[in-house]
Amino acid sequence: MNTLSPKTVVIGMSGGVDSSVSALLLKQQGYNCIAIFMKNWDEKDEHGNCTAGKEYADVIKVCEKLDIPYYSIEFIKEYQEEVFSYFLKEYRAGNTPNPDILCNRYIKFKHFYQKALELGADYLATGHYCQTGIENGLVVLKKGIDPEKDQSYFLHAIDGTVLPNVLFPIGGLLKSEVRKIAKEHGIPTMDKKDSTGICFIGERNFRNFLSHYIESSCGDFRTLDGKKVGEHQGSCFYTIGQRKGLGLGGEGWPWFVIKKDVATNVVYVERGEHPELYKRSLVADDICWINSSFEIKIPFRCKAKIRYRQADQDCTITKIETGKIFVEFDSLQRGIAPRQSVVFYLGDVCLGGASILIEPTAN
Repeated sequence: MNTLSPKTVVIGMSGGVDSSVSALLLKQQGYNCIAIFMKNWDEKDEHGNCTAGKEYADVIKVCEKLDIPYYSIEFIKEYQEEVFSYFLKEYRAGNTPNPDILCNRYIKFKHFYQKALELGADYLATGHYCQTGIENGLVVLKKGIDPEKDQSYFLHAIDGTVLPNVLFPIGGLLKSEVRKIAKEHGIPTMDKKDSTGICFIGERNFRNFLSHYIESSCGDFRTLDGKKVGEHQGSCFYTIGQRKGLGLGGEGWPWFVIKKDVATNVVYVERGEHPELYKRSLVADDICWINSSFEIKIPFRCKAKIRYRQADQDCTITKIETGKIFVEFDSLQRGIAPRQSVVFYLGDVCLGGASILIEPTAN
């Protein structure tokens, strides 16, 4: 007879179907589950609605259905200082940061993880489409089974020492299977659409939202040879490789953002798949390896991606020095943007990644 007490799991509940099914599966597996909703943003959206309140209401419905206790905690100050302030700083500099990566690194798998342990939990669980495994005696981060939903890209910067105490209940499932499980068990969030937008802030008119925090002024859209082809609403609102939302028409191929000059507030554009959109190499900093003991021999062959949902790209890490990592791709890469992340893989194991530091080198 097994006399051991069940392990306690704190499950991060967002109000979505993924975390809801994660809680269901953990309870079915016999864990003592405690659901916690994180409130990290304390402002209403542009329609005057408090999105956190709506999400927490869904958490309550799910937890009452599953008969598990639920609580709400706040990390508003931590989110402002460690995620949002960096996000704004980089946008002001004309870069394109990813707040989801910082949120995972500093909020979910640092502050929230520590809170879970303080509450006596054996594990922290989340609804991410990721998995853990054992490689050479170390717990590693692995891709989720569903290639369309794998979220290891967003978790590449977390402290890997937490992984032995982290569970990803749905990482081995397809999204369609998660929906099916939710419907079979009558989970209240079974038909809820997937969330998008800024981590914990939600869906917003992005330009309007940023305009409350970043001063911007209209400037010129110019071709690389200096010809003015229109006006933009502020260079900080545009990303390398962007096509939609430029407001540039006319006959011919669509326009794409090629580069930006924040000092002069000029956004450079060209029509079609211009050669300047494509680069073969990049330099990045803020290198994060999931396992700090990981060592590589230069040159190091692996795969990498420079944006979420991009197919893995063959590459070589050619050099690491003074906190910078130099990456050469086998094929040209389209629209590499400063302060997006380059994330490295060996098979389905996520090794870690880095923050793209400068515009990539020439073709």
